[in-house]
Amino acid sequence: CFPQPTLLRAAMAPAQRRVLIIGGGFSGLCVARDLKNHYLVTIVDAKEFFEYTPGVLRAYVKPKHLDALTFTLCPVIEGRMGCKFIWGEVKHLDGEDRVATIKPMFGEKVETIDFDYCIIAAGCNFGVFHKWGESLWFPTVHEEARKVSDWPHIDERFLEGRRRHILEEYHKLHDLNRQKAKMLVVGAGFIGVEWATEIEHFFPEIQTTIIDLLPHCLGPLPDGAAEYCSDYMSAVGIKEFYNCKYEPKSPEFWKRIELPDGADVEYVCIGVKASNYFMPQETLSEKGPGGGGWIIFNKFMQVTTKDGQLWGDGKIFAVGDCTTSCLGSPPDWEMPPVPKISYPGEEQALHACVNLMRVADGKKSLKPTWWPWGAGMFATSLGPHDACFVMAANEKPGSGYMVNWWIPAALQKEIIESTKINECKNGCIGILIWHFVHHTPVNFWGRG
Repeated sequence: CFPQPTLLRAAMAPAQRRVLIIGGGFSGLCVARDLKNHYLVTIVDAKEFFEYTPGVLRAYVKPKHLDALTFTLCPVIEGRMGCKFIWGEVKHLDGEDRVATIKPMFGEKVETIDFDYCIIAAGCNFGVFHKWGESLWFPTVHEEARKVSDWPHIDERFLEGRRRHILEEYHKLHDLNRQKAKMLVVGAGFIGVEWATEIEHFFPEIQTTIIDLLPHCLGPLPDGAAEYCSDYMSAVGIKEFYNCKYEPKSPEFWKRIELPDGADVEYVCIGVKASNYFMPQETLSEKGPGGGGWIIFNKFMQVTTKDGQLWGDGKIFAVGDCTTSCLGSPPDWEMPPVPKISYPGEEQALHACVNLMRVADGKKSLKPTWWPWGAGMFATSLGPHDACFVMAANEKPGSGYMVNWWIPAALQKEIIESTKINECKNGCIGILIWHFVHHTPVNFWGRG
């Protein structure tokens, strides 16, 4: 006599719940570290490696630095963390059935994977003028983007492909330096300033000019930091032009920035662009940086539709750079736009983890997210031996304080980089340092 199916199910231990994480960057790995002991965790990423994006500019002028910025994901995720890694691109996410359609790296056909909960930490791209957001600052990994890539001969889904691209750009810069070429950097935010100063230090014969539409560099950061960076650039011979719109087809534009014959090479370092191609349109914003396409979420980090309804029964969350990064509308923000940088992305990842576990436990009361205290910390390199560090910045222009500069700030940035990468590799030193940064027993006061 065999037991009835209902009695059999009652006698069996409940299946362990499955969490799918889309994206193996800062936020995705942060989620995995917090959930791996409670759930069956799977991370899917379109590339085989982690890259420390804030430091990648140095790799282009010093290629061997790439080794310090990267590691392959599979040995860390599966070997050290005990999670599952899928190397492939998510093509579609079905919230109703909770199923992800994935194109595996070495498969011809798409496959599906079901899940109980999902946290989207897919990041964003930086090429605001490119249809697919392609830029030097992040690998081109999406299948459709690779078809129209400016470097189609290189497959940056592989670490070796990324290395080849960086080497090509390095040799290009080497030749420009030998020719004493003229370079234009468009955008004087922290990426533009870092790129201009890295070029000046490692390729001093290149004549560099930097422009920005705003009245000074570093955008909304405090005047003290802007003046410090501007003084540095002026001292090393980088020409600066502010309140200046980028109009490459206008002869008057080139005359205004003292390049009447144009530049030999241009680097655009402005803005961000969404890359949430796998999400249904009902969950994506129509407006926002780069033309919209950002994942809409509520104050509990749950994905919602444009009309504010929970998507995926409230069991799908989105964190970090892939989201709209704000709640409400100006001027009455419920949460003002959060900078698209790693620190607040990891803070939001932990907020999502707390609420995911509450949902999984059947609790109805969830904890609302907030503007992360550390979201206002910015470290800007000025070549390898100088930098400035700002903290306590918020959504108000000019807010924050420059609290560290010169060689101490450069050393601080190096320490942050090395320990953060170690934490992402699930290393003991990095975890001991950074775990308590995000898992503080109390919340700091203020914002930034």
